[in-house]
Amino acid sequence: MTSNISIISSMATRQVLAELVAQFQQTSPQQVSVESVGGVDAARRVQDGEAFDVVILAANAIDKLIEAGRIVPGSRVDLVHSGVSIAVRAGAARPGIDSEEAVRQAVLAARSLGYSTGPSGVHLAKLFERWGIADAIKSRIVQAPPGVPVGSLVARGEVELGFQQLSELIHQEGIDVLGPLPPAIQIVTTFSAGLSVTSTQAPAVGELLDFMVSPAAADIKRRNGLEPA
Repeated sequence: MTSNISIISSMATRQVLAELVAQFQQTSPQQVSVESVGGVDAARRVQDGEAFDVVILAANAIDKLIEAGRIVPGSRVDLVHSGVSIAVRAGAARPGIDSEEAVRQAVLAARSLGYSTGPSGVHLAKLFERWGIADAIKSRIVQAPPGVPVGSLVARGEVELGFQQLSELIHQEGIDVLGPLPPAIQIVTTFSAGLSVTSTQAPAVGELLDFMVSPAAADIKRRNGLEPA
């Protein structure tokens, strides 16, 4: 009987991991469980010593956990690249977002703005500062708590203009995804996997990660708004 491989990941990869694991288990008896939470919380739990076999987070977070001695050095595997998109409530007016200036004007015109505590939120906060509008829009910003999809706030009407990884918006009901941030201001996050120092299943983990980076996994990644790394 095989032991269960336990994975902790950020919410950005929740859906794609569910599909990848299901596909893997069609040809493998290996049991795999995935817990997806806010990336900040996931990193904290691993840092605090909670036992998992695999950690899947933004690449820089994986690197920090390697430095902290929580992930095995040399075990990082890049899985997907993820870009940020913009969404409005289903049926709402659709502002233009085809250029940096168009996005800036849409931000200034929006009654409320939402972004996450993850890499995209950090990037947007810096972008608003660079544009010189951070103070003007500060009172209109709603930062989704870790693990809460920005799209859900948009769908409920709590946020007029929402920014988040496309992989987190693409399956959300009640919203219209306007499209990605234009190239001049796009942020692409690489999500990577690492072998936890608490794991006793390195060979089995290796088989799983080999599948996740194989050509057979590419269509699943793209279907979930991600690009193979």
